[in-house]
Amino acid sequence: MTDFTVFQREISRLLPHIKFYFNEPMAKHTSFRIGGAVEVMAMPENADQLADILKVSKLLDTKPAILGAGTNVLAPDEGMKGLVVCLKDALDAISQVDETHIRVSAGVSMTKAAVFAANLGLSGLEFAHGIPGSVGGGVYMNAGAYGGEIKDVCVSVDVMTFDGVLHTYTSEEMGFSYRHSRLEDEPGIVVSAVFSLTEKPSEEIRAYMQELAAKRKASQPLDKPSAGSAFKRPVGGYAAALIDGAGLKGYQVGGAAISEKHAGFAVNLGGATAEDVKNLLAQVSDIVFERSGIRLEPEVRIW
Repeated sequence: MTDFTVFQREISRLLPHIKFYFNEPMAKHTSFRIGGAVEVMAMPENADQLADILKVSKLLDTKPAILGAGTNVLAPDEGMKGLVVCLKDALDAISQVDETHIRVSAGVSMTKAAVFAANLGLSGLEFAHGIPGSVGGGVYMNAGAYGGEIKDVCVSVDVMTFDGVLHTYTSEEMGFSYRHSRLEDEPGIVVSAVFSLTEKPSEEIRAYMQELAAKRKASQPLDKPSAGSAFKRPVGGYAAALIDGAGLKGYQVGGAAISEKHAGFAVNLGGATAEDVKNLLAQVSDIVFERSGIRLEPEVRIW
């Protein structure tokens, strides 16, 4: 007979209509393929279910962690108590609002959103095609690549507070800046976003996305588990160039290493632990600081 924790019993009793996963390995839900078991994981099917989960979590005095595609997260080896709400493949609606606008739910992948727009002959999300995360995470951190950012195309965002109340913010109210939005400082969960795009022949859009995909394949270690760029771009330089200049390509701690292919990526060579990755990032930051006087800060979210 399975022994359930008090929290597992209570949340499933209070929310019988929600599908919960108990003792779910975080390694299955992060691109690093690292992380122990979380006590409870929930995957809400819609915004109403998300609100129900948040209200009951407050009742049980538990603040849930919010996970998208897990492509920018380092989860702890020892696992986690409490609740993780996973939005990937849960909040997955996507629709055309009018001729040049689409609404995308938080759990939709950035790639799927870009392809959806391309099929409609709408340009502006090409940069997002190769970003492995979800739209929710992309909006939260103002994700960008190859000269494009979420802030360039986002016109409004539906955000739910941890009390289960929904608010709509304009792009200006979201306070977008480099890898930042208001949600970094004011807790909230992206439910959906509306993007304003430009009409263009689908063939041209797809050709550009293929061009960017080829660049990524040629320059990034897509064959190994990672969380994308390991460090934020510092003032006065580029993280990858600084790491490469310090001779740290291939630098290894346990099963984690700086990629030989792209110095901006930390990769799991096989069997890496969260401690390996944290120690790798800390040591690389220290060495780069000693060599250049520039302190690198992790872009990876360390839980």
